[in-house]
Amino acid sequence: MNPAKTALFESSLASLEFLHRGKVRDIYAVDADKLLIVQTDRLSAFDVILPTPVPGKGSVLTAMSNFWFEKLGHIMPNHLTGIAPESVVAAAEREQVAGRAFVVKRLQPLPLEAIVRGYVVGSGWKDYQKTGAICGITLPTGLQEAAKLPGGAIFTPSTKAAMGAHDENIPFAEAEKLLGRELAAHLRDKAIALYTEAADFAATKGIIIADTKFEFGRDEAGRLYLIDEALTPDSSRFWPAEQYAPGKNPPSYDKQFVRDWLETQDWNKKAPAPALPAEVLARTTEKYQEALRRLTG
Repeated sequence: MNPAKTALFESSLASLEFLHRGKVRDIYAVDADKLLIVQTDRLSAFDVILPTPVPGKGSVLTAMSNFWFEKLGHIMPNHLTGIAPESVVAAAEREQVAGRAFVVKRLQPLPLEAIVRGYVVGSGWKDYQKTGAICGITLPTGLQEAAKLPGGAIFTPSTKAAMGAHDENIPFAEAEKLLGRELAAHLRDKAIALYTEAADFAATKGIIIADTKFEFGRDEAGRLYLIDEALTPDSSRFWPAEQYAPGKNPPSYDKQFVRDWLETQDWNKKAPAPALPAEVLARTTEKYQEALRRLTG
């Protein structure tokens, strides 16, 4: 990821039908069964897209997701088709997708985000301080900020908010209402299994995965797939194990560095967000690179 490289803030593919622009990903129709997902260099924080892209970030997210999709494929299938993104766009557009896109199966996304937490941090820490629980799951008293959950990882789903709105944590009973009891339980078990195996592997590379967000979709037969991205610095909280100590939020490999800077700004967490200064951008770029290097070699 070269900071001098031109960042891709938005893709512009004329050869495919444009469908949707999310916080980070641009989605196009390949045909009735397949989509092209382009991972741009956009960065979002507090559910707001920042005006400053991070050069090469989309390539890091793509490489890391590919790594995890392959590593965790035995736990559940994912949406990848194995088709080269360059093969589905016009020749002049290949540079926009090379190394930063997936051709995926068209699936029906489930209406919630599957968040798995292994540590008490972020909104979970705020919830715990107020209620002694996270998303209605009662935890032992006296836990410190960033403490590892003594009973193992927990599943804390959230709603999918519209662009610019905030996702909301919901209790498991609410997820059961949205999905049905059987599917909700299956989703919870798979999400925890995916997180646990990934966290155990990352620990061997000196990285703690404090929490992560998965998204799932179903095909017409009702089969469940892991979709979107997987275990990247955008969807997870990565901590360097050597700097971890309970009682404080450790420095991280993800966009927490950007969040921490934004918290010092006079900003109401609504669009437009402030532009990132060069130093914050450079350090964020470095963090994304280092996470990929340490995890995947």
